[in-house]
Amino acid sequence: MDLFTTGDPIADTKAPDGPIETRWDRHRFAMKLVNPANRRKLTVIVVGTGLAGGSAAATLAEQGYHVKSYCYQDSPRRAHSIAAQGGINAAKNYRNDGDSVHRLFYDTVKGGDFRSRESNVHRLAEVSVNIIDQCVAQGVPFAREYGGLLDTRSFGGAQVQRTFYARGQTGQQLLLGAYQALERQIGLGNVEMNARHEMLELVIVEGRARGIVVRDLVTGEISTEMADAVVLASGGYGNVFYLSTNAKGCNVTASWRAHRKGAYFANPCYTQIHPTCIPVSGDHQSKLTLMSESLRNDGRVWVPKAKGDARSPKDIGEDERDYYLERIYPSFGNLVPRDIASRAAKNVCDEGRGVGPGGLGVYLDFADAIGRLGRKAIEAKYGNLFEMYERITGEDPYEVPMRIYPAVHYTMGGLWVDYDLQSTIPGLFVIGEANFSDHGANRLGASALMQGLADGYFVLPNTIANYLAAGALDKVDASHPEAVAARTEVEERLQRLLAINGDRTVDSFHRELGQIMWEHCGMERSEAGLRKAIDEIRTLRDEFWQRVRVPGDGEGLNQSLEKAGRVADFFELAELMCIDALHREESCGGHFRAEYQTPDGEAQRDDDRFSYVAAWEYAGTGQPVLHKEDLTFEYVHPTQRSYK
Repeated sequence: MDLFTTGDPIADTKAPDGPIETRWDRHRFAMKLVNPANRRKLTVIVVGTGLAGGSAAATLAEQGYHVKSYCYQDSPRRAHSIAAQGGINAAKNYRNDGDSVHRLFYDTVKGGDFRSRESNVHRLAEVSVNIIDQCVAQGVPFAREYGGLLDTRSFGGAQVQRTFYARGQTGQQLLLGAYQALERQIGLGNVEMNARHEMLELVIVEGRARGIVVRDLVTGEISTEMADAVVLASGGYGNVFYLSTNAKGCNVTASWRAHRKGAYFANPCYTQIHPTCIPVSGDHQSKLTLMSESLRNDGRVWVPKAKGDARSPKDIGEDERDYYLERIYPSFGNLVPRDIASRAAKNVCDEGRGVGPGGLGVYLDFADAIGRLGRKAIEAKYGNLFEMYERITGEDPYEVPMRIYPAVHYTMGGLWVDYDLQSTIPGLFVIGEANFSDHGANRLGASALMQGLADGYFVLPNTIANYLAAGALDKVDASHPEAVAARTEVEERLQRLLAINGDRTVDSFHRELGQIMWEHCGMERSEAGLRKAIDEIRTLRDEFWQRVRVPGDGEGLNQSLEKAGRVADFFELAELMCIDALHREESCGGHFRAEYQTPDGEAQRDDDRFSYVAAWEYAGTGQPVLHKEDLTFEYVHPTQRSYK
């Protein structure tokens, strides 16, 4: 039985042509505007309050639109963007080290292994220079040099220092900037903030996104909210693996509800494995902890040269150590991109040279940096990260090397959007990590914060105006038949989950699903493994709908019910991820098929067959339809990626 069918090709009809340096400016000028007086008559729903959602809601409200903002956290400032640590990229070239908009554009396309759109990436690089000015004006406390200028540091995949940072708290500080802008608009009455509300369905009226169905997570009340356009900024889907660096609440439900209603899902198999995480310590864990990639600026990664060497790192001499990233990739060393660093760590551990419990770890050693710069300098740059590591592991990284191992972090796949960030459903815009648009098959470090703020502050406010200005939409409310039908779908799905009354917890199913995904669709995939995973996912999904136990009822606080709905969507997503990985018979970026690698073990692309975006249409569970968007490269010509 075929796992999928192939439909008509898809194209980004909004993408401008002509010189890439002027595409965004020309496109902005060509778009329609909404008269300021008319903006007050228009309502936009924004789902999510992270960097993308918070900045978008604040900016749209500042422009005069009425905004309804939703998040499932108890406060907008608890969005997962707060967990980002290392920095945000911008091509301001303060270091005068050769950086430029074009170099950031080039590094991003190359870092994504030539599986991203040139137009989108160049726009991102252009807008990056404005983000820093915006955030400084908001009071974001970026690190500064002695002379008072903003400081920058290096991140993986680049040979310039373009990453602006606030110690190891960059995401938190940027989110506070967006949060205060959002709160200002809430105070003025331009944003209607709805915390502790989860989107469970998308409402489509006459082919356009016109609202959402939400559940109040405290009271259990289900309500339907209508608007003139809907913006999803609900983040990524890394928690399909159960163990990831994502907050426990991160989920795919908002995106998956939209997918089931007609929004194509693009490149779901592109998952980023971050090389710098605290290793798993036991079956008790429900999430993993990220240690910022910025640590690879001064930390050196190594393992013993000898297999099974269990001595203390202090007892292993320099001539007995393998600084394998510096050895294999002399040009970039410890700052190779994340996908390459992760696979290299896996390889040395597979060889039996890993460290720590189970041999699933490598050392990240700061002894040289402390000797060269002094402990105080390292404390100033990374102190909070070192403190976090010591609290979790009980080991002092100033005295002994950190132990790290790759873990699921970011997802490059997401809902398909055009150049205007609009999905295949008119009126549904998708921003930040929830869309697929900018990172190809591998995101460079410090680019997630850049994309979230670029989309929210600078791109979406222009493109959504073009949509809203195209023509007046009929006013609809929650009594519309389509809105009523969407609400009924939600109520019936929740009651179905409650009625199963089985004998297994939601978490037990989620953990088992995550193990299948990590084993067969994680750092390395193969045809046999992916086919096995698809069979196991389908069997486990059937068991879920027969045996899951959701205690309580639909009234009031019921976290088991919340999790059950999210895990049900993860089952369907997991199958699509494996189908996508199986159909892509090549290796690129974070997607590494064991059958397709170079003689020295690097990812081997097949540009003749797979230089396209895989955009999947929902046609029933287990029956996806593949639509291909061809990728063309005029300015960065695909080559075998090399960081040696």
